[in-house]
Amino acid sequence: MKLIIFGATGSLGRHLVRQALDRGHQVTAFSRDPAALDVAHPGLTRRAGDVRDPRSVDDAVAGHDAVVFALGAGRKGALRSLGTRHVIAAMRRHGVGRLVAVSTLGTGDSRGLLDFFWRRVMFGLLLRDAYADHVAQEAAIRESGLDWIIVRPGAYTDGPATGDYWHGHPRDAKPVALKIARADLASFLLDQLTSDQYLNQAPIVSYPRGRYTEKSTAAGNEGSPSPSMGEGTGVRVTKRSVSHVSRPSPSALNTCAARR
Repeated sequence: MKLIIFGATGSLGRHLVRQALDRGHQVTAFSRDPAALDVAHPGLTRRAGDVRDPRSVDDAVAGHDAVVFALGAGRKGALRSLGTRHVIAAMRRHGVGRLVAVSTLGTGDSRGLLDFFWRRVMFGLLLRDAYADHVAQEAAIRESGLDWIIVRPGAYTDGPATGDYWHGHPRDAKPVALKIARADLASFLLDQLTSDQYLNQAPIVSYPRGRYTEKSTAAGNEGSPSPSMGEGTGVRVTKRSVSHVSRPSPSALNTCAARR
């Protein structure tokens, strides 16, 4: 598959690029500074550009089969939704059907999984602009007419891939840690390129509570613990080697809990 990854030089994007290449995909890494990507592979194409520039995005998307949008913007508002709209327009123009996008846990029907601190203080005050940006991003995707999957992950961590995590919908919520290693999240995102299990849906992804203790990372502060995200987020736990693997995600945490 010819795949273009937006946000390819971020902390999540680097995992996406490496794993996609390992799976045999032809990968285009889109970034303002693609030279910063420390990967050498014959299947990798580096593409310099800015998601705020629709022409830059349009030229880059042409000729691909699918898009993974993993752009992070910290506390800033507007960048994710603006970039997503430009990507959607380019995909429509060039007939690219599949979009897998990273949002945040806490948006839409997953908001009820947040505790008072995250709901009122973090997203209500400190991260209000970033939260609004995620909401606008998801709205644009839902109205796109594309084959889309919005993934809402928990707080990013630096742990290794385990293949063992929860994924699903808030209505199925069970106690989870609200954390996910970038390596596992990248794997789940790439799984969605060829799976219709969550087509036109927004699953959350997290480890089961009590199984994962590694520190998550705060934006711009790698290695520091992120605040608690509340009691749970829903789904079933699966081993990647057993049956299917889809995983849920608290992106609210990603917004402020991970440098992308």
